Amino acid sequence: MLRPREGAEYSIGIYSGEVPWSISPDERIQNPVLTWRDVSDVPASMVADPFMICVNGIYYMFFEVVNLLNRKGEIGFATSNDGCTWSYGERVLKEPYHLSYPYVFEWEGEYFMIPEGSRGGGIKLYRADDFPRGWNRVAELLSGNRYADSSIFRYDSKWYIFTDSGAEPLNPKLSLYCADRLTGPWEEHPASPIVTDDPHVARPGGRVLVVDDIVIRFAQDVYPIYGSKVRAFEITELSSTNYVEREISSNPVLEAGGTEWRSGGMHHVDAHQTKEGGWLACVDGFYLRNSKKASS
Repeated sequence: MLRPREGAEYSIGIYSGEVPWSISPDERIQNPVLTWRDVSDVPASMVADPFMICVNGIYYMFFEVVNLLNRKGEIGFATSNDGCTWSYGERVLKEPYHLSYPYVFEWEGEYFMIPEGSRGGGIKLYRADDFPRGWNRVAELLSGNRYADSSIFRYDSKWYIFTDSGAEPLNPKLSLYCADRLTGPWEEHPASPIVTDDPHVARPGGRVLVVDDIVIRFAQDVYPIYGSKVRAFEITELSSTNYVEREISSNPVLEAGGTEWRSGGMHHVDAHQTKEGGWLACVDGFYLRNSKKASS
């Protein structure tokens, strides 16, 4: 993740809703649920790009922590028993280069993560040998390019990755790759790139959802500034040769709100269906430090 401008402070909140593309602040929750002030093991300037996973009834959230000592993003985690109240744990992954967007997922009883490490090149897969800690690199899925906000999902017995392969943050290019196995080999989809020259909809903005055979992708709207909004798209046709999508009419899913912690913009969502049938989502937002703080 790249900060939109100097003075922007990112925090993490929890939203809820009946469907993942129509979510709002949860009345049970005092947002933001996590800020840089909650980070206890290093001086931090912000937290952002949250991804959740529920394991044995406990929610684990992984997110970017910007370490003030080296000005780099590292991956930390927090836990919650109910998805509403969160306790910071510690940093669990760092590299010589900036990390963000820790896309965590489970496959065949193991826990994996694809963090963005575009400054290190490629798309790297990590596995937790002692979840939620013990993350070790096990494969490089794609090499060479500087891929941003890579979002993996499985559909119809095949793996897919959306990624921003554009050269500039404000000029993203949405590319799509596919593979028969998680570790590859990965090949670019015949319909890729999916979006070019459209900063409103090209850059990935959170977890891709597959619900009742419906595939939803979220996109950051990086115009007029990085981190302004999140939009949602239903993928109506997806195969090894074809790709068709439509924008969901309730867009934007997330956007700036008043003079609160998210008053500057919002750019990320990871929604999970609860056992009651609704949806709980971790989101992030920013405000400019010279504006008034508030909660919602």
